[in-house]
Amino acid sequence: MKYSLMIKIAIVTGTVFLLNSPSAETLDTVLASQSGEVQSRYVSRHPKETLEFFGVQPGMMVIEAFPGGGWYSNILVPLLGSEGQLIGADYAFDMYPKFNFYPEDFLAAKKTWGKTWTEGLLRRHGNNQARVGAFALGSMTDDIDGKVDVVILIRALHNLARFESDGGYLTTALKEIHRALKPGGAVGVVQHLAPEDTSDEWANGSNGYLKKSFVVKTMSDAGFELVGASEANVNPADQPVEGDIVWRLPPALATSREDPELRASLERIGESTRMTLLFRKGT
Repeated sequence: MKYSLMIKIAIVTGTVFLLNSPSAETLDTVLASQSGEVQSRYVSRHPKETLEFFGVQPGMMVIEAFPGGGWYSNILVPLLGSEGQLIGADYAFDMYPKFNFYPEDFLAAKKTWGKTWTEGLLRRHGNNQARVGAFALGSMTDDIDGKVDVVILIRALHNLARFESDGGYLTTALKEIHRALKPGGAVGVVQHLAPEDTSDEWANGSNGYLKKSFVVKTMSDAGFELVGASEANVNPADQPVEGDIVWRLPPALATSREDPELRASLERIGESTRMTLLFRKGT
């Protein structure tokens, strides 16, 4: 399935949205306006430090990969403002069945994800937002080639890596990202961090974690240069070992639902430790 996008309007599965706002808001103002539930995760997700490190500014065109429920999207839309544009890039539709746990109704809904994601942002923000559009990775059209300022890959790479050998999803995504970016455009990565001394088999993405060396090499092979790293999302309390899955930790707590003592110990660790890396497309 393909989702098309234009610069002044977003056309998503046949629906046209005209999205205008008088001006962008400052990052501090946007963060302060989020719900208490969203703000409670700032201590773990560090959106201010992360977005500032990635260089996201009002008026930019930004791609957000795998925006999910829109936690970052709802920060980016008012931040980018009327001169900016947010483009959601979901996983390819044919990748989702490979997880083997999504129900049929979820998979069916993915067929219209671009429309529902865009409409959700419109309902939430009304006219006070950037222009928005969406596409599925692997089906990006050429109308944004060389126009994007920043691509944000927040906890998105591990699943692309996980299924790389069964569809080339990571390779395809990075080719599209490279094509979309302006010369000198940035790619910001936040990814669950695997210790370098763990096996490649365990740190292949299926457990949520990737090694920094793998990410740097993969991005370099795709034509991006590492220009910086931030400690903003490092959590020293998370020291994963082989056999661990990232979803054992908050907010999922997937392995301790029937064990209150284990759950409490994992809650004390907090959310995963994450690498935060900045890459640039060569000029």
